[in-house]
Amino acid sequence: MKIQRRMAFHFTYQLIFYALVIVTITLVACIIFFQNMTSNEIRRNFPVGVLQQIAQEAHYKDGTLQIFPEWNKLIEEKGMWLQVVSAEGEVVYSVNTTPEPTLPTSYSIAQLLDIQETRTLGPYAVHTQLNFSFQDPLLYVLGYHNPELDQLVAWFDAYGQHGIVRSESVPLLDQRLRETGSYLQVIDPKSHIVQGIGDGAYVQKAYRPLDILAIEQSPDNYDANIVTHRDKLSGMTWIFYTPHTAGAPLKNPVMETVTPRLVWIAGLILLLALSISIWHGYRYGRPLILFAGWFERMGKGHYDEVLTAKDKRKVFRRNGTMRTRNRLYQEVIQSFYQMTDQLAQTEKERKRLEKEQADWMSGISHDLRTPLATIQGYGYMLEMLPEQWSQEELRIMGTTIREKGDYMLELISDFSLVHQLKQSDSIMELREIDLVELVRCSVLKYVNDATMSEYQFHYIGEERPLLIQADVTWLQRLMDNLLSNAVKHNQPNATITVSLDRINDKACIRVIDNGKGMDEETLHHLFNRYYRGTNTEESTDGSGLGMSIAKTIVEAHGGDIKVHSKVGQGTKIEILLPC
Repeated sequence: MKIQRRMAFHFTYQLIFYALVIVTITLVACIIFFQNMTSNEIRRNFPVGVLQQIAQEAHYKDGTLQIFPEWNKLIEEKGMWLQVVSAEGEVVYSVNTTPEPTLPTSYSIAQLLDIQETRTLGPYAVHTQLNFSFQDPLLYVLGYHNPELDQLVAWFDAYGQHGIVRSESVPLLDQRLRETGSYLQVIDPKSHIVQGIGDGAYVQKAYRPLDILAIEQSPDNYDANIVTHRDKLSGMTWIFYTPHTAGAPLKNPVMETVTPRLVWIAGLILLLALSISIWHGYRYGRPLILFAGWFERMGKGHYDEVLTAKDKRKVFRRNGTMRTRNRLYQEVIQSFYQMTDQLAQTEKERKRLEKEQADWMSGISHDLRTPLATIQGYGYMLEMLPEQWSQEELRIMGTTIREKGDYMLELISDFSLVHQLKQSDSIMELREIDLVELVRCSVLKYVNDATMSEYQFHYIGEERPLLIQADVTWLQRLMDNLLSNAVKHNQPNATITVSLDRINDKACIRVIDNGKGMDEETLHHLFNRYYRGTNTEESTDGSGLGMSIAKTIVEAHGGDIKVHSKVGQGTKIEILLPC
């Protein structure tokens, strides 16, 4: 759950972060694009329409009207001038008016009305914009020299008559116009073309009412610049066309500008998304490639080589800490290490069990073969010449055969018992018993056994009941195994003491004798009878599985058994069972 939450959080915040990055880049690109497009549009249509933008962006600071420096710079570059006139007629702001000392510093009503009607101020062409953004209205006046208009007015004065070009002046004017690639048209009040003189390659053949105004206000969207002069007396309008540059078309519609830039923006966003995708694939895919290598080596059983030296350098730093890019899979990598350790231990345990099983089978075969060889030998002897044996010899043979058979039956019974104990959950019947009574009765049975008269048994324990959850049959078998082993492996007159007391929340049974004791090797393999095979010199009294069965019974009850012994100093067996 921990890694699931972290991975969900990790991918969620990264998705949000990258989405915000892409959206931010897109917005910034769009803002830059539209600002650039607006700036280019303003420059193309300058000075028409620029006054509205200047008026909208103007603001007051510390009681003084402020205009962005970029506009002032652009006005100066174009060789124009700007004045802002207050409601009282005073000029409150000006740009590039120093070279023009003839410009007034205040205007009367008559002057302002004349400028609005004629769109001229002395030798300057003028555009005005009235703005109501502040408490009092302001008038923005933009003036500039227009050589084409001056030329047109001069030709009108020199060659005009009744609003048209005199016939005798047409050849001369036509020559002058063709030298510059220019063209002159004269149209009547009904927009009909009366005259056309000069190079008319880019000139329209007919006009709609708004065409002239559109060309004047957005000249860069058309093939040529125009200036017009209208004769009030005749109603005729002279239109003077001048090419942009050597007759080259300068059309630049909005879509022709927008489309390639949008393609560039889309390409940049796609490139960014592709880069992020490749980075994500590299970051999150590389650990999966490492995992695949780990699985392959684990499948071959190379648990000690799960991570190669190269893999370790990719996952860990030199100081042993995990690299930041791999911390997302920290639990997975740790689980891999734990799993490989467990598998390595399991493999070692499997080999150990196989070896123990082989030793076990070897011991079983040996223990069964020895009495069977005796039985088989006596059988051959009885089969061949039974009349040659005396009654005493036959009795000894019969007794030996019976003892060997009893030993084999006990050995097989103990094998069956060991197998049953491994299935303790299904065969054990736990109930509440008094351990004091059970241990006391077990010791008393050996005390009252006449065959055990050479051994001394003592019981030391509590008088009050000690209740535990246990299977009576198995615990009785446990005490019989411990006491019979103490008798079998010690000399007569040995003292065997059984004590019972409580240690914290556990019942403690101790079986102590002062017999021969055991060496370290025997003590180490005490609970594994067939670790080294059976000693053929040992007596066949008992199967030799007593301590192995005892350990299995104790562990089936959730307890623990410990043995302390030294050669010549006796043996102490300590059993702890939960109360």
